[in-house]
Amino acid sequence: MLKTVATAQLQISYEESGEATGWPVVLLHGFPYDIHAYDEVVPHLASNGARVIRPYLRGYGLTRFHSTATLRSGQQAALGTDLVELLDALYIESAVLAGYDWGGRAACIVATLHPSRVRGLVSVNGYNIQNIAKAREPANAEAEHRLWYQYYFHGERGRAGLAENRREFCRLLWSMWSPTWRFSEATYRQSAVAFDNPDFVDVVIHSYRHRYGLVEGDPKFDEMERLLAEMQPIRVPAITLEGSDDGVTPVGGASESLRYFIGRHENRILAGVGHNVPQEAPLEFSRAVLSVYKRSED
Repeated sequence: MLKTVATAQLQISYEESGEATGWPVVLLHGFPYDIHAYDEVVPHLASNGARVIRPYLRGYGLTRFHSTATLRSGQQAALGTDLVELLDALYIESAVLAGYDWGGRAACIVATLHPSRVRGLVSVNGYNIQNIAKAREPANAEAEHRLWYQYYFHGERGRAGLAENRREFCRLLWSMWSPTWRFSEATYRQSAVAFDNPDFVDVVIHSYRHRYGLVEGDPKFDEMERLLAEMQPIRVPAITLEGSDDGVTPVGGASESLRYFIGRHENRILAGVGHNVPQEAPLEFSRAVLSVYKRSED
């Protein structure tokens, strides 16, 4: 059932499934995807007693800002704050958090800074918190070419290109990042509607400029960004997932980040899977969520 709830900056639109009294799990999508990435994950979790929450991130779907004056920030602290405030608004004391890409980043942030709110964590590509202080240091050529879209967004040509061709552009990313996933046009169109959000372009552009220190963030999040810069470890029960065919972060690309997991942690590599793990491998993703939930109960 599609619902809405108010936080400090947003009216968040979210889908809720399962029993209202079930154990809560929040499933968080990435860029450029939406809550439909979890369509096949939800039944597995709901049948195992979960109350499943799937929010549209800021800039996606029917989620809206309260005020036209609010900076359309896509910085990592904004995503983390939105998630904490969503839990507060839904009166959820603690939940299993699971996500990838932007959503995995939000989940890692809350697991790091508010571990009492997190019963367990599933994160694709490891520790997704951005080290902005090192963002301007070049990587090797193989890693750099995979991030071409981020550098494209650093200029106004990139902003205009995303605004004018968002459907075509995002579909290209789906294909490049999941080269072995044969998704249908109907599947893509179902998610692409979420990119028609009036704030989508502004939030995306701000995200990819802020992470490189090219624009200022929202002052509301300055203190959280300071804490995130410390790159604190994650202590909650966690499973990290890697797709063997991920076109953004190849297998092993997140290996250095795994040292930040100092609690009960397991890394799983999924053969034949690209970047959009929950939609490409819903059973494996569901099993990871159920595993961390059971560990939290031990």
